[in-house]
Amino acid sequence: MRTNDAQMLVLCALADGPLHGYAVNAAIEQVSGQRLGPGSLYGALARLEAKRLVEPLEEKGRQRPFRLTAAGRELLEREADSMARLSGRVFESAVPDEVGYLDRLAATNAARSYKGVMLDALGIRPGETALDLGCGPGTDLHTLAEAVGPSGRVIGLDSSRKMVERARTRTEGSPTVAVALGDIHALPFEDGAIDRARTDRMLQHVADPARALAEVRRVLRPGGRLVMGEPDWDSLTIDHPDLEVSRAYTRHVTDRVVRNGVIGRQLARLALDAGFAVPAVVPVVSVFREVQAADQVLGLQRNTERAVSAGYLSASAAQGWLDHLATEPFFAAVTLYVVVAEATA
Repeated sequence: MRTNDAQMLVLCALADGPLHGYAVNAAIEQVSGQRLGPGSLYGALARLEAKRLVEPLEEKGRQRPFRLTAAGRELLEREADSMARLSGRVFESAVPDEVGYLDRLAATNAARSYKGVMLDALGIRPGETALDLGCGPGTDLHTLAEAVGPSGRVIGLDSSRKMVERARTRTEGSPTVAVALGDIHALPFEDGAIDRARTDRMLQHVADPARALAEVRRVLRPGGRLVMGEPDWDSLTIDHPDLEVSRAYTRHVTDRVVRNGVIGRQLARLALDAGFAVPAVVPVVSVFREVQAADQVLGLQRNTERAVSAGYLSASAAQGWLDHLATEPFFAAVTLYVVVAEATA
């Protein structure tokens, strides 16, 4: 560990009051996920004392506590303010517009990758009717229209009036595309009316995935195909020295942020229960090496703040975690499963 890093960790540990060496190291471990070696710890204390940033107090037994001086506290406050400004530049604090978020996500390399896998798995033939369930603002409707050709038909369905209106605007002039307001739990189509159907990160939000799949099974013709792309948020990994802090963030996302947080791993079983055959399950791993790119998808600061409010993280652990993500080499990954389900005769 670099010398300045060790000194700053010691200053942070002493922010709440005097501590002796062992207690300083325990506080450092809670924030950073690792302890300093004895040489690093006492070397940092000696350098901080020489700079008059900390001062020793009277020994208690065989332990000598240290406390921040006024200069040490001022330095720590300046550093905290600097980190807060840095976090503000790195992380989005406001919740993005829903349409803007979906458009931005669709433009990422990760989304292009799994969407390509889904399109190939659908195996759409010219002249078929394709149903995009949870079509959002119409992101994929033009791609589906190209696949079915001029003799085919594409139907986009969404439960949000705002999304339906946006999708209709975007597909004006496409004679083979229609967009409807509807609920996947009660689809407004006749039995066997659809050749191909897809869900793209939609089942993670529905109230009753089993009922939704039963409805899709009803409207698909014998031999028709449903392709689903859904994440397993429990697979979200974010590199940090303290594994428990990252695990707590992931647990919060899985438990509280997403209604059906582990739907990705459940899809094959649910499809079989609904009467489908499941010939293929394809995992697609999205990897993020840039913190800002990950933040645009994961909302790191917003969801960390929610995790603190929900009791999954302490405020100090959360701030240390965000500071680390903002300043150190970044790595995160999450797995989305593309599940192919076929309506048997």
